[in-house]
Formats: sequence, C-alpha cells, structure tokens
Amino acid sequence: MTANLALYERKLAGLDRKGRNRSLVAISGADFTSNDYLGLADSQRLKDALCDAIDRGVPVGAGGSRLLRGNHPEHEALEQEAAAYFEAARALYFGSGYAANVALFSTLPQRDDIVVYDALIHASAHEGISTSRAPSVATAHNDVDAAADAIARWRRAGGKGRPWIAVESLYSMDGDCAPLGELMELVKRHDGFLVIDEAHATGVFGKGGRGLSEVLGHPENCISLHTCGKALGASGALVLGPAIICDFLINRARNFIYSTAPSPLMAATVREALKVLADEPERRGNLAGLVSFASREMQAATGMPPSKSQILPILIGDNRRAVRIAERLRSEGFDVRAIRPPTVPEGTARLRISITLNVDEAIISRLFERLVVILREEQQQ
Repeated sequence: MTANLALYERKLAGLDRKGRNRSLVAISGADFTSNDYLGLADSQRLKDALCDAIDRGVPVGAGGSRLLRGNHPEHEALEQEAAAYFEAARALYFGSGYAANVALFSTLPQRDDIVVYDALIHASAHEGISTSRAPSVATAHNDVDAAADAIARWRRAGGKGRPWIAVESLYSMDGDCAPLGELMELVKRHDGFLVIDEAHATGVFGKGGRGLSEVLGHPENCISLHTCGKALGASGALVLGPAIICDFLINRARNFIYSTAPSPLMAATVREALKVLADEPERRGNLAGLVSFASREMQAATGMPPSKSQILPILIGDNRRAVRIAERLRSEGFDVRAIRPPTVPEGTARLRISITLNVDEAIISRLFERLVVILREEQQQ
C-alpha cells in the first residue's frame, strides 16, 4: 500500500479503535430503521404516479440547473402545490434536505447577523452555518433562555444585525420536539428569523401532516424546511417562506444555482405524496396508534421513558455494545441500527427505533421481547 493510502488506513483504524468505524449494511428484516414513516416509499400510489409521469413524457433528468434549461413544469407545479398545501407564500424545491439546509444558512444570514442554533440540530445545518458569513453560537438543547442569553450577549458586544434561530421541530436522534411557540416569541422580540427543520415531522404531525410549525402559520420571519425523502416517501426538500426569501435563494444560493435540478420524475412523485397526505389521513392515525403501542412496549421492556414520537431512542452508551446489540437484533430479523458519535454526543451511543407503517403490533412486540433478553445478556458480560 502506498503512503498516500496508508494515511487513510490509519485514520480508519483509529475509528475502529473507538468503535466508530462504519460500513454499509444491506436492507433485511423488519423495518425499524428507515424514515419511511407513512409507508409511502413502496406504495402503489407513488409507483402509479411515477409511471403516469413517464407516460406523459416527463423526462428522467432535468438536463441542467433550474436557472438554465432544467426548470421543468413539474418543478413549478410541485412548488405551487406545496406552497398551497403548507399555506406558505412560496416554495422552492431542492435535491435533498442536506442541500437545502446548506443553502439556507450559507446564503441568508448576513455578515452583521448572528445564527443561534440548537446543539442537536442536523449535520447539514451545521455545514451551512460553518460557511455562513455571520457568526454563530450553539445553545443547549431546547433551552429558550440560553438562546435569549446568546442574543443578549451579542447585542451587548455590538451586534447590529438580526438573529437567526435554527432548530428542528422534531429531533431526529432524540425524538423530542422544540418549543416553537416560545422560540417564535423570542424571534419577534428581537426582529429576527426562525428557521425550522421539519424533516421528521412533515407528514406525521400538524393538521394534514403539515408539520409542527403549522400552528405558527407562516409569518414573514419564519422559514420552514420539509424534506421529501422521509414520510413523503420520495426525495428532495421544500423550503417554504416569503417569496422574497425564495427569490434571494434562487439568486445567491450556490448549490441551487450550480446544481443540476432534481429529476422532474421525482417532482411528479412528490406532488402525488402531497395528495396522499390530503386523501389518506388514516395513515397518520394508524401510525399514531403504532407509536403509542411501541412506546408502551418499550417502557415495559427497558424502563426508559418513551419520546412521544415515532423516534424511540434506547440509550446504550458504549459504542461497541450498541453495535453488538444492533447486530444481534438484525440477525433475528429486526433491522435496527446503532447510532454513534459524531452523530450523537460522546457516551450516548444508542439504538434508534423508528416506527413506521412498514411494521405491525405483532412485530413490534417480538422486537421488544428479544431486546429484553439481549440487554439482560449484555449486562451479564
């Protein structure tokens, strides 16, 4: 092996020593890992919508960026329908939630502003914030007072711009929710902006699956991000907010300007997913029932309090033990994955149990029956 490659081998060996080396694992067993909360990814309605779009002549590829020839009518139809459905002034479609978060935070906050973000926010938001011209500060999870203090310190130090508060509505690894009402009041007091990542709430919470921010309405100082690759069963992401914000992103967000537009076929598929949210509210009801059942099973099996959402974290602590437990569960037909640092803080490796419509109560019961036995055996080692 050359010295150039040996460098990377040493780095991977270092990850292995910490129990943090990762590898790809094939799909198998009952789904307790995906974010396909409403079971739409393999649904007949989305398949039929895709086939119909092909029959209508919708192309596979966009052929260019949206500002060149890649702006297909399917993109524009999706944005109009999404803005109407989520009751926002405007929507802008990105290829992924990661790309949308990077665009938001690298483009919108200005040099004199400050970004105050929850320490547990998505990695994609961290990436965008790191490239922003505005200074930034992380605050303790779901601590409104800490956010207020950060803004006050910035003002005392001469901060003259606007504060941007960045949160997830439903946190992807803990399954808990942000105090959106209190955060909106804080933003109003300081004439700032609230950016809400609805990735794991879209389709599941709020009237018609419009997310947890639905209760706020869409004031001009609120921007929300709805990913399409989780409960909506497709891919991409929708940024919703004032028209002027979307126009600014079109003109200044580099990863929007210089990226080939998302597949028009995927835009057509997301359009159908939004129709499913409106037409089939029973999916949300069925999921809520499964989540309640799984929460009771989890608490009985582990003694840990459930999160009150479809994301049920089971803290293990040790990286290698979390991996070992997940591997044992997969060997018995339950697709559970271990989540380790840096995705979660050091010492908080966990199993992330995701409840979707791809399982039923019987499978959930069997999962927790086996988990009890495995946890007991692990404690005896």
